[in-house]
Amino acid sequence: MTEQLTLPDQATDADWWRGSVTYQIYPRSFQDHNGDGVGDLAGITSRLEYVADLGVDAIWLSPVFTSPMKDFGYDVSNYRDIDPIFGTLEDFDRLVQKAHSLGLKVLIDQVISHTSDRHAWFAESRQSRTNARADWYVWADAKPDGTPPNNWLSIFGGSAWTWDSRRMQYYMHNFLASQPDLNFHNPQVQEAVLGEMRFWLERDVDGFRLDTVNFYFHSTGLEPNPVVKPEDFNASTAPAVNPYNFQEHLYDKSRPENLEFLRRLRALVDEYPGKTTVGEIGDSQHQLELMAKYTAGHERLHMAYTFDYLGGEFSAEHFRRSIVATETAAADGWLCLAFSNHDVVRHVSRWAVHGQEQALTRLTAMMLLTMKGSVCIYQGEELGLTEAELAFEDLADPYGIEFWPQFKGRDGCRTPMVWQAQVRHGAFSTANKTWLPVPMDHLTRAVDTQDGVEGSVLEFYRAMLAFRKAHPVLAKGGIRILESGADVLAFTRYGQGEELLCVFNMSAETGEFVLPEGMAPQALDAPGVVAAPADGRIVLEPFGGYVGKVG
Repeated sequence: MTEQLTLPDQATDADWWRGSVTYQIYPRSFQDHNGDGVGDLAGITSRLEYVADLGVDAIWLSPVFTSPMKDFGYDVSNYRDIDPIFGTLEDFDRLVQKAHSLGLKVLIDQVISHTSDRHAWFAESRQSRTNARADWYVWADAKPDGTPPNNWLSIFGGSAWTWDSRRMQYYMHNFLASQPDLNFHNPQVQEAVLGEMRFWLERDVDGFRLDTVNFYFHSTGLEPNPVVKPEDFNASTAPAVNPYNFQEHLYDKSRPENLEFLRRLRALVDEYPGKTTVGEIGDSQHQLELMAKYTAGHERLHMAYTFDYLGGEFSAEHFRRSIVATETAAADGWLCLAFSNHDVVRHVSRWAVHGQEQALTRLTAMMLLTMKGSVCIYQGEELGLTEAELAFEDLADPYGIEFWPQFKGRDGCRTPMVWQAQVRHGAFSTANKTWLPVPMDHLTRAVDTQDGVEGSVLEFYRAMLAFRKAHPVLAKGGIRILESGADVLAFTRYGQGEELLCVFNMSAETGEFVLPEGMAPQALDAPGVVAAPADGRIVLEPFGGYVGKVG
């Protein structure tokens, strides 16, 4: 007789986020309902059954607030309203209600390290040095020769300082000049942004994805950043062609004052039972240390994701090293795993060479959904979508336009979702032109070409998500790395009354894993598993995986 698993009811389980799977939706590119070529909230609502059918626990919406869209919503001009491109507050409320009726939680992006220069706060702040919000942003005098206060750089290119002729001062911006940084050293600013978050908690959102969570504070001494040591050079936060990587960012971000603010933020969220937070940490030299501090205990973030698996390295050694480092440094923290998102090249294109895409897509799905942590799946990942190749004239992303052609920006991972192969624009929109073009090769991977098709990537994801739910150890259990060959990643997941052996061949050659003495795993009906132990070892086909029950 098969044992029946009793899973926690997410409606009452305050710990639902631990080991959850969240589906990231980039609203501009998911579904256009009104035919203007840009996705919207009504379009998302119309597709929520599809998302729920995948077997995920939550959705994360990239920003939908009022914005001039210089950085496509990551430049907020009004935190308490929906941009007309996406709809209305009523549309948002309908989306949340529909999601909840389908058993889906709703997380929203909170971009509070900076605002748009069109925000009323900044419009007032820049008028004088004595107005009520004069100190709400980071202002500094020029050096005697008129140059910026220090050497701090913007991730989007050039100095992090822009001159304002009204105040006769520079203001700081870690990103575009139209995205001035808020001054979190001002208690009024902290109160204001927490008030903006409370507004959405009252509208029954289930949590926040906190953009650039380590960028909130700067050093008030405005010390220049030192040159990065060659042995510490890491291009995970910015592309290798960006001089931002040449500095060790000791003073413009990742400041110790952030910890106390995160306690205040967590206290607010904890006023609303069952809500959660996940932070994005962008710091190539200190991200693991920060993740450990930001998620330790029960007073800061619930979870955070770093760029360990959002970069270019796909090797068993890198994954082993990252897992061990996380378990060692952040034993009390919780990681949110992601291989793709709206800011990086889709992982199928980053990690596969031509001809390997299908096998690698399945392998990475198995890996992502068996590793320790909560999981984020980016829209289209479940279809095996690759990075779109766009012409320069089709680009919309200012980041890509600045660093073209060596870095092509983020538009290639933001192209519209493809729903039907034989319908114009993949049934994303009825407009003559969509905000980004729909790649022809994506149409062959459209939802209707894979839905219900045995062996398709979409059905593989559905089966793997169902497998994860059937084994709670994969959501909340521990992880133990096992010794293995150079190209093989092996670990056990233990706890929740079960132990599973997970082995993955991360190369295009046949791989082998020698079982630890005394281990005799039993085969499980896991998607993609074709190998079986024999003679104390598991032989894995190229990009093959194995999951078995231990004991």
